Amino acid sequence: MMTSITFKKRSVPVHYSSGQRHCLELLHRKLKEMDYNFDFCKKWRRIASVELVYDVAILQYNDGTKLYLEVC
Repeated sequence: MMTSITFKKRSVPVHYSSGQRHCLELLHRKLKEMDYNFDFCKKWRRIASVELVYDVAILQYNDGTKLYLEVC
């Protein structure tokens, strides 16, 4: 399934399987925690898409590199 998530006025598509609705809520909570992390906010500007795999969010940049974020 696919949905979009908005953080710092920027929407990014999120890909996840149908059984991982709970992980999507955990991702929302984790992004609220990262709201005051300046380095993460700078990195978020370059994120092209997010893929949820169990309790890990894989943030993919435009150039193909990935950043792994534990959401639990």
